[in-house]
Amino acid sequence: MKYFALVLVFFTSFTFTGQSVFNSEGASVTKADLETNYYEKDSTANALVIYEYGNSYIDKNSFKLKTEITKKVKIFNRNGFDKANLEIFLYNNKNKKEKVSDLRATTYNLENGSVTKTKLKNSEIFEEKYNENYTIVKSTFPNIKEGSVIIYSYTLESPFVFKYKGWSFQEDIPKLYSEYNTSIPGNYEYNIKLVGFLKLFHQDSNIRHNCLSVGNGGYANCTDTRYIMKDIPAFIEEDYMTTKSNYLSRIEYELKVFRGFDGRVDNITKNWKTTDKELKTDNNIGRQLGKSGGLKNLLSDSIINENDELKKASKILEYVQNNYTWNGKHNLFKDTSVKNLIKEKSGSASEINILLHNLLEENDINVKPVLISTRNNGLPTKLFPVISEFNYLIVAATINNEQYFLDATDEYLSFGEIPFKCLNHYGRLLDFKDASSWIDISDEKVSSRFYKAELSIDAEANISGIISSKSTGYHGLPLKRSYYSNNNQYLDYFKETYVNLDFLDHKVLSEGKTSYEFEEEFEIVYESDITANNIYLNPFLFKFFTENPFKLQERTYPIDFGYKDAYLYMLRLEIGDAYEILETPEDCVLKLPNNTGSLTFTTTVNENSVLLYFKFNFTQSYYEPQYYDSLKTFFGKIVDVQKNSLILLKKKQ
Repeated sequence: MKYFALVLVFFTSFTFTGQSVFNSEGASVTKADLETNYYEKDSTANALVIYEYGNSYIDKNSFKLKTEITKKVKIFNRNGFDKANLEIFLYNNKNKKEKVSDLRATTYNLENGSVTKTKLKNSEIFEEKYNENYTIVKSTFPNIKEGSVIIYSYTLESPFVFKYKGWSFQEDIPKLYSEYNTSIPGNYEYNIKLVGFLKLFHQDSNIRHNCLSVGNGGYANCTDTRYIMKDIPAFIEEDYMTTKSNYLSRIEYELKVFRGFDGRVDNITKNWKTTDKELKTDNNIGRQLGKSGGLKNLLSDSIINENDELKKASKILEYVQNNYTWNGKHNLFKDTSVKNLIKEKSGSASEINILLHNLLEENDINVKPVLISTRNNGLPTKLFPVISEFNYLIVAATINNEQYFLDATDEYLSFGEIPFKCLNHYGRLLDFKDASSWIDISDEKVSSRFYKAELSIDAEANISGIISSKSTGYHGLPLKRSYYSNNNQYLDYFKETYVNLDFLDHKVLSEGKTSYEFEEEFEIVYESDITANNIYLNPFLFKFFTENPFKLQERTYPIDFGYKDAYLYMLRLEIGDAYEILETPEDCVLKLPNNTGSLTFTTTVNENSVLLYFKFNFTQSYYEPQYYDSLKTFFGKIVDVQKNSLILLKKKQ
């Protein structure tokens, strides 16, 4: 994730694009806007934002934050009709609330060669309560048809000046032009960040003197800034990503310092030194960590007396995994009680992992808690502390100069593994004696999947043999969970998925549910496809991918697998004396740019057997958007090899 601080230094970047038939220079509707029902840069788009404009400023009379918004949208087809539904969320607390005024909307259509306009009536605007802190102003624009253009504008008035209005440049439909103007008085100092991977087309700023004044002679100058993006692609969610809030291009504001006209200075944004002190005394974090009360007699003498530090830590982890059940809640800053966990044997992720931390610390293991944000919760900003952006806690243990991340909420995790949801790049290592610090959260091991098929074909063209499977790390985790939670139904999944195979026997060779590797064997029989005297055999009885997960024309955000992985499929087919080999698949080799992945597929004929070797891997867990086309081609080849590879055998006469 890339964050750009825009507090003191402003920059301009330019991209050059071709002309569009749509009028993206303003809110007026042209005939071309109505006649054109296709966006050349995205043929899949159901609607298009032709033009949008926002302007935020502090009103010099009311001293409230006002934001004026204008938007022009083209509806291409019926799937885009939802863009004619307007929803404006208004925040309120017990004393203050946001308001909307001057809401106007018009639908334009081209009917019999003439432009028609249908205006939104006040009676078609509704307001309803959403929850305790929000109401929604809602409306559906009238006379919407395929080809319509809608224009709407309104002013949002907010008394919550400390929460400056952010701006989203990107949404789920493409945009031709998006402009946001801000006017920030000098007595308000904000941390400003541009989130996402799209560049601004233009940015400029200037100082406007005496924009605000008060009766006692106090005044403020304003920094007026304009941000513009053009030709913004739609954000479409796809596999291998964290939450979309990490990637949607937008501007966000966090008030850092407020200077009153009376000379008062309020430091709103805290630093990590102050935050660490608060966390140390927090009832849900600091006061739960290091508590020795209630820990006595929890661990057996065999664990306490273990001399090997790594073995001791592993046994303590297994004890917590096997004796305390996660209730499905995180509760990082809410109602955390290790005492209740010990009593009830069930609790939140924070309670379970704090108990793990305390037991390890009590037994002289060097441990520290780590605050993280899970993959679906977004990346926490590194610019300044925002504690509300964290939602999970894990444990970092240092043993023999090596660091391990631990989590006891899942009984199937091996030592040094954390849930996949926690692989979100970085976290905050808490150290109340010295100082907290950022720490990378990643799995340096390579998770793998491996199949080895030893098969033979008899004179009746029946293929039988053993398929050995080994899955490690995050590939093995779901298999362990499925098998050990209900081993009677485990094989049913394979029978239902691979209907062309008969499973005669199945064995699990792994040591247990926390083993890093999950090994198993399948004894199978496969009835081959016979045409005349020829046998057409697809050698991939088990497949890694059945379709390409990447289908977008363009992806503007990274590909985040979460971990590095590798795949291997090996086949030995004994054909005996009854058959001869007529054809084998074509070999191929493919590499990702900068040696970040490779694919090898070979077939060798050796006397009365066929040897097939298929291997591919990803040496990175995270790929920048510029790798997307290469990865799309790479996965396409993976699917093609598994789907279209045939071994052609002919029965000897």
